[in-house]
Amino acid sequence: MSTQENPLGSIYILSQAIRTVARNAALQSYGVISLMPGNVGESVSRFFNKDADFGVLVKTEEDGVSLELNLVIEYGLRIKTVTDSVAESVKYAVEKTMAVPVKRVDVHVRGLRVSNPD
Repeated sequence: MSTQENPLGSIYILSQAIRTVARNAALQSYGVISLMPGNVGESVSRFFNKDADFGVLVKTEEDGVSLELNLVIEYGLRIKTVTDSVAESVKYAVEKTMAVPVKRVDVHVRGLRVSNPD
């Protein structure tokens, strides 16, 4: 949970809200097919709960948040270009929407997939 202080009081932002914004920004980026579970725990929760958020790990710290994304990207695209684009768009979306500084975005490519076989 992230906390911000202002003259009117405190604002508490759950990591689930940050995860949702980051997930949507990543899925809207060019070249991203889907997100993958990062570990066995996420795989099990995905199996039992179809609506579970997976593929994004949020670590909150005093001076901001760190994000870890696990992606499946389009085969045939430059991996470095796609991951840089995803990292920048996720960072921008989280900072703009939540007003929480993003210290770091780690992008892990868990697989490649051909989306259109033609």
